Amino acid sequence: MARNITTREKDYSQWYLDVIAAAEMADYSPVRGCMVIRPTGYALWEAIQRELDGRFKELGHQNCYFPLFIPESFFKKEAEHVEGFAPECAVVTHGGGERLEEPLCIRPTSETMIGHMWSQWVHSWRDLPVLNNQWANVVRWERRTRLFLRTSEFLWQEGHTAHETEAEAMEETMRMLEVYRSFAEDFLAIPVLVGEKTESERFAGAVKTFCIEGMMQDGKALQMGTSHFLGQNFARAFDIRFEGRDQKLQHAWTTSWGVSTRLIGAVIMVHSDDEGLILPPRMAPALAAVIPIFRNDDEKAKVLAFVEKTLAGLLGEDEVAASLTRFGNSQVQQLFYAQASGQSIVVDRRETMRPGEKHYFWEQRGLPLRIEVGPRDVDGGNLVVKSRLDGSKEVVPAAALTRGYLDAKLAGIQKAMYDRAKSFRDANTHACGSYREFSKFFEAGRGFLRCHFNPSSQAEAQIKTETKATVRLIPVGHTPAPGTDVFTGDPSTTEVVFAISY
Repeated sequence: MARNITTREKDYSQWYLDVIAAAEMADYSPVRGCMVIRPTGYALWEAIQRELDGRFKELGHQNCYFPLFIPESFFKKEAEHVEGFAPECAVVTHGGGERLEEPLCIRPTSETMIGHMWSQWVHSWRDLPVLNNQWANVVRWERRTRLFLRTSEFLWQEGHTAHETEAEAMEETMRMLEVYRSFAEDFLAIPVLVGEKTESERFAGAVKTFCIEGMMQDGKALQMGTSHFLGQNFARAFDIRFEGRDQKLQHAWTTSWGVSTRLIGAVIMVHSDDEGLILPPRMAPALAAVIPIFRNDDEKAKVLAFVEKTLAGLLGEDEVAASLTRFGNSQVQQLFYAQASGQSIVVDRRETMRPGEKHYFWEQRGLPLRIEVGPRDVDGGNLVVKSRLDGSKEVVPAAALTRGYLDAKLAGIQKAMYDRAKSFRDANTHACGSYREFSKFFEAGRGFLRCHFNPSSQAEAQIKTETKATVRLIPVGHTPAPGTDVFTGDPSTTEVVFAISY
């Protein structure tokens, strides 16, 4: 067990923070509730950004940028929106040593600013659809914060689209929900439930809110992404009107959707163990760490020459030569494995650390594979490949260390991580038919609880007070048989998923 990481069984919350600290992913800043994202953590955000950005652009979305400061009056134009965000807004009242004529909100989200600008740009049905996305920071003045999961300032992407018809906007809402689902499952190896939020959990100002929800290792739920059908609410508030095909003025139909650095927290809590971080191969900035083992200069020369020759065969002599030039002053040599995705193989040449310390260092950073090479391995023409996920070791002839071998190995790890997380979620998902069972379930432990329930703000508030559980979603694509409302005993045709959430 890692010496500086609390076990999950002893204190799950502290374990989470210890994993972040051990991997040097992030730290708290001097400003309450804000975080500093260190290079190890930011590399994961870059991987998320790169993958999602490509998916968005394939669907025709274009990146743009809108201001950080939003006039307070903009929020008041959409009554539900200002009510929903008012407690979280940070407001600037002074600038340049003078009191501002109108206070400025630091963006908690950008629907209002974008709505205003679109009203200047959209005039005809020919201007639609508008498919925008921005990568930005936002501020929500949280009272309780936790690194990556909930901070006063965080990074995210927020997509915003405007459409000619209600059907097109709804189709876009569901399309982006599916993008998030496939990204979470295929890239992050996290199985998710997909569904609609109840009215009390809906995004402020939206007509419908859809989400993906993952289960963490402590049985709590984490909302990992949302897609909102905004109807014409913001279009009416900001007068986004266009001349239709019938030559009549009408309001646009809009959507918004987003994910944030919270996804990094999800990866930690779903996959990592008491030794530290475990990264899905498709997300990992470095796929493997090569650890040369030697005791003297002769062994050093012998082992490093073998490593260089092996990697030249794997990645090409030009890449090895370029990496030596590019990182010649560094004790950790980095060689691109897939330049388009920024993924690499690193060679830890540091002489200030013993081999055991290097193992410990890379294990805590979650790299999928470690490759060990000592003098005896060189004599046998072999390398030892160790999996971070299950600790299994395999002796591999240098000639067999090909892209085909590594790709298959990494694909197997990716699948195993998803399967393990799905098995855990399924084993901790239960059904119940009475509020007595419901209460006992959340008293005894955590997980997903499926049951019939007629959504009601009053009932949901009471259940949350009594059990801490909330409706995470109403599953989409599922038509349940009629049943009995778990809370009231009334007839119900709606099945929901309850959980205690972050």
